[in-house]
Amino acid sequence: MSTTSEVGTEARRRILDAAAEAFMRNGFAETAIDEIAQDVGATKGLVYYHFRSKFDIFLAVYTEGMRRVRERVEPLADVPGVGHDRLVAMSTAHVLNLMEDLAYHHVVHQAVRGDASTALKPRQRDELAALNRLRSEYEGVFRRVLTDGMEDGSLRRVDAGLATRVLLSNLNAVDMWYRQRPAQSTAEIHDLAGQIVDLLVGGLLSR
Repeated sequence: MSTTSEVGTEARRRILDAAAEAFMRNGFAETAIDEIAQDVGATKGLVYYHFRSKFDIFLAVYTEGMRRVRERVEPLADVPGVGHDRLVAMSTAHVLNLMEDLAYHHVVHQAVRGDASTALKPRQRDELAALNRLRSEYEGVFRRVLTDGMEDGSLRRVDAGLATRVLLSNLNAVDMWYRQRPAQSTAEIHDLAGQIVDLLVGGLLSR
């Protein structure tokens, strides 16, 4: 039998999934708690039982989105291999995460753009700042691997900070046009991710 804790965890996950989809569909400002509750198939009271406000839900979705992408990508920074190979592996994992968790990725982007940064309480402002620092740390991992690649000769020497921003900006821009087709297989998604990364990382190859 499921414990009370497991039931609560499942309810929270369903709220986050529904909220991520709603924030992607409508934007933060146009999403209502009522809509999230309706998508979950629950009462508004259940949503407020787990979260104090809509912005707290937004922060929780942002947190989960960052957790998922970091868990998938960052271990690849330290596997054996030259910088180019690790950068390709990380970039591919990043795009696959985007494709498979598209709604969460959209929320992270909304936070980066400041779409939800309205009149925040000090606690919320501090939590958002902490999450933005995590995102900066994530970008720093890419910058480190880029630098490693320049040092080992597998990537050409460029401004590592600029290259990181250009690479991640273009990887993240996939969310502007990508939508999974109903019949699209996992193999097709992986093949598409590989093509995207080949185009973007190819410009950094050592000459």
